[in-house]
Amino acid sequence: MDKLRAAFIGTGRISDLHALAYLDDERADIVAVCDSSIDLAHERGRRWGVAAERIFSNYHDMLALDEIDLVEILLPHHLHQRATLDALAAGKHVSVQKPMALSLAQADEMIAAAKEAGLILKVYENFIFYPPVQRAKALIDNGEIGDPLTIRIKSNSGSSPTEWAVPASARAWRHNPEECGGGPLLFDDGHHKFALGWHFMGMAEEVHAWIGSTEIAPGVFLDAPAIVSWKFPGDRYGSLEAVYSPELLLDTRHYAQDDRVEITGTKGVIWVTRGHGKMMDLPPVIMHKDRQTRSYSDMPVGWEHSFINSTRQFIDAYFAGETPRLTGEEGREVLQFALAAQDSARLGAAVKL
Repeated sequence: MDKLRAAFIGTGRISDLHALAYLDDERADIVAVCDSSIDLAHERGRRWGVAAERIFSNYHDMLALDEIDLVEILLPHHLHQRATLDALAAGKHVSVQKPMALSLAQADEMIAAAKEAGLILKVYENFIFYPPVQRAKALIDNGEIGDPLTIRIKSNSGSSPTEWAVPASARAWRHNPEECGGGPLLFDDGHHKFALGWHFMGMAEEVHAWIGSTEIAPGVFLDAPAIVSWKFPGDRYGSLEAVYSPELLLDTRHYAQDDRVEITGTKGVIWVTRGHGKMMDLPPVIMHKDRQTRSYSDMPVGWEHSFINSTRQFIDAYFAGETPRLTGEEGREVLQFALAAQDSARLGAAVKL
């Protein structure tokens, strides 16, 4: 059978999770890799079975290969637009890490280029593919809690002796607004939370945000504590609370962070009790309705499964000739959420979308 031949631009820490589904699916192969650190590119390439002659430090050289169908772009945010446009111009489908760009104008240019070229533009978002989130969404779509009225998302950051070892260089650009586009919690990681709000409630019509600042090292700041409020059509509402607790120890194999989601409907409530880690010893999905509380534990809960499911959905869609999630247009909507929060905090007022 024909295979989806993928290439990676950027082989940093997160690429380990992006690679999982490609390595496990007989319909796909990783055929080339590129990183500005050629040593890192070779390390990942050897691990993934990539031939030495298809390992690059300049992505333009890699894009010249005919044996590439799709490019995974895993670069700092300010490089997403240029790399996406170059990959599309080379005739490759694109899966670009979230957030897709630093501005709506950049996102629009990327979407237009994909349409003109007749190629796929996927914005890679994994949280909506996290199995507990998928279960909660299925329950809601089945009408279990009636019509959703509100959503509350709580994101806790702390520290952990078991967290990922992330290179200092990878952390540095996330604290540079010109490269990240905003703070590491409310714009970088925040994209996941805005995607959850969009996924469960649809497009917001108004955003109001308060974003604090916590110095975590000399001259290095986190955008926390912070609260973002959303107003959705039909008098429905939501909120995101992001907190950094320096002495909070978390159980995790990835980032030192955990999340909870609560969706309230006209006849019930659903909780997703975990995300990156495991803060509470509870079933991953809990629902209360009709005076009864039910729990759901028959699903994988490792954060890596959200990446596996996201990539697998793309592979399925590719071979079925269907549209993957997130499309460029959907990614633009989530980006609009995130940018509105930044604008609101700066202006000290609500922002209408």
